[in-house]
Amino acid sequence: MSVRSGSCACGELKYSVEGEPINTVFCYCKECQTHTGSDKWFGAWFPKDKFKITTGSPSIYTRKGASGKDMNHLFCSHCGVMVAAEVTIGSFYSVGVSTLHEASSLAPSMAIYTASAPSWAVYPEDVPKFDILPPNMGA
Repeated sequence: MSVRSGSCACGELKYSVEGEPINTVFCYCKECQTHTGSDKWFGAWFPKDKFKITTGSPSIYTRKGASGKDMNHLFCSHCGVMVAAEVTIGSFYSVGVSTLHEASSLAPSMAIYTASAPSWAVYPEDVPKFDILPPNMGA
């Protein structure tokens, strides 16, 4: 089984993920826009037991997701980069693809919460778009 590694910008916080992601998603919700300072978050979803912090200790910001369940954002207290969000309702981590050391093989399989996207957002061709989270996704 393949193992990928990733880190924050300064390298203080490192992690590994095992296997292939269960989903790869562009999320356009307002919270992801705020966290990234952009129009979206590109997350690769890995089951909770396949994600591991290998160096450092993340700072955690917890908020309520659309489901009402906790979303735990793991970030580096030194450089501020968020490496992943624990989606407690789905028992998976949405790992920031930009923080993976090798991510060239990953592409989004869907775009979610597009109803919240700014008017200037550009969507990839041939990727399904959903105004909100599709039914039975992450729950």
